[in-house]
Amino acid sequence: MTTPARKPVAGFHEGELAVQHRAGVTRDASRLAGMLAPAQLGGGIARFLEDRTFAAITARDERGTLWISPLTGSAGFLDVASPSALEVRALPVEGDPLRHLPARQPVGLIVVEFATRRRLRINGELSGADTDGLRIDVQQAYGNCPQYIQRRHLHVADLPVHGAEPVRHASALAPEDAHLISLSDTLLVGTTHPARGNDASHRGGSPGFVRVEDGHLWWPDYSGNNMFNTLGNIEADPETALLFCDFATGRTLHLSGRAAVEWTDPGAPGDDDHTGRRVRFTPRHLVAGHLLPVQADSVAAAPDNPPLTGRPASPR
Repeated sequence: MTTPARKPVAGFHEGELAVQHRAGVTRDASRLAGMLAPAQLGGGIARFLEDRTFAAITARDERGTLWISPLTGSAGFLDVASPSALEVRALPVEGDPLRHLPARQPVGLIVVEFATRRRLRINGELSGADTDGLRIDVQQAYGNCPQYIQRRHLHVADLPVHGAEPVRHASALAPEDAHLISLSDTLLVGTTHPARGNDASHRGGSPGFVRVEDGHLWWPDYSGNNMFNTLGNIEADPETALLFCDFATGRTLHLSGRAAVEWTDPGAPGDDDHTGRRVRFTPRHLVAGHLLPVQADSVAAAPDNPPLTGRPASPR
C-alpha cells in the first residue's frame, strides 16, 4: 500500500485542537505550535541521532494495517543524510509485522535514549525501503520532555533461532499477553491522521499503568506538553497501534486496533495523574514473539511516575 507524498503543514490539526480545547489548554498549546514547523536535521538533533541505538516506527504493512515496530542498531544506524533526510540502516526483524515495509507512505519515528531519559519525534514520508534499510524524507522533528521514561541501559541481545519459537498471530489477547501488559512500564503508541500522516509516541508509568479489562486495554493520560499529538490523532482517526516490550527477555507484543479518548472526573478511580482523561483500546490484530534484539539488565523508575489508583469510573 502506497500513498502520494504530502506537503508539510504547520500548526495543529482539528483533532489536536479539539482535545486542547476540552482540556482547557488552548493558550498554553498555542505557544508550542512552532515546534510543528518543517524540520531541519541539524545541530543538536543530528548529534542526538548519531549516538542512538533504539527507535520505533509507525507505518502500514502490505495489507494496510497500522503497526508500530522497534528499530535497533549500533550507534550511527540513524544517519542524517541531509537537513531533510534520515537514513535508517536497519529493518524490523524477521517475524515483525513491518518486516516487509512498503515505501511511499507516511511514517512516524520515536527515537528514545532510555539511559538519559531523552526522546525525539520525527514524522515524514518513507521514500525508500530495501534490504539495506530505510530512507525518511523528514517533515517534522522535535523533542519531548523526559517525563515517564524509565532509565535503562540497552545492549545487543541474540534473538531465538528462527523457528525455535514461532511468532503468534491472533485477534484477541491470550493470558500471557495480559500478563506482559500488567508488568509493562513502557508503551509505544502509533497513531495516524488522514492528512498529516503517522506518528509514534512513548508512554510510561509504574508497572501496570496499562490495564486490561474484558479483552480491552486502557491507560490514564498523564500530564505532558499540552500539544496532544497522540490524543488528537485518536480524536480524528481511531486506528491505533501499540507495542509492548519486555526489555529483560526480548519478548514483544504488537497490537493494532482502534482507540478512543475518554473523559472522566479528575481524580476519579484509575485517573492516576488527575487529568480526567484516559485512552481505551480495542485490539483487532496481534503479533507476539521474541522480536526485540536489545535487552536491559536493570531498570530505574522515572521519578515522576504517578502512583497507581483504583478501578475507573464510567466515562462521560
